[in-house]
Amino acid sequence: MNVVEAMKANNAVIGGEGNGGIIYPELHYGRDALVGIALFLTHLAKYGKNASMLRATYPNYYISKNKIELTAEINVDKILEGIQKKYQRHPINTIDGVKIELDREWVHLGKSNTEPIIRLYAASQSQTTAQNLAEKIIFDIKDMINEKTMKN
Repeated sequence: MNVVEAMKANNAVIGGEGNGGIIYPELHYGRDALVGIALFLTHLAKYGKNASMLRATYPNYYISKNKIELTAEINVDKILEGIQKKYQRHPINTIDGVKIELDREWVHLGKSNTEPIIRLYAASQSQTTAQNLAEKIIFDIKDMINEKTMKN
């Protein structure tokens, strides 16, 4: 489901995408960088302090962005199903790929619609932990591929 459809279905007051695009239905359903800037400046003005002071009120999160290249004969959907099964004891969201919530960390896997790759984003309160989490999921996927259970 695309972002705007999900926003309409859930009566969302604001939405966005990982690339920073802001969608503010009160004005329109298009991504709009100027609206994002205006919302931020309004929030900053109401906060009454400078941007670095406002930023200090939020936790630090670091993202490790990765890409797993696959061969055309590997079934990406089966890999994503295998990851869901392996991590089934954790909360999983499958709205846009597979997102696994792990305590204070999360990992999101999404398949490309144009090439045989999986995009993997891992987030944590430390860069090292985010990278280690990404490497663990990459290892799990390579292990599945080596078992030859994920081929078409």
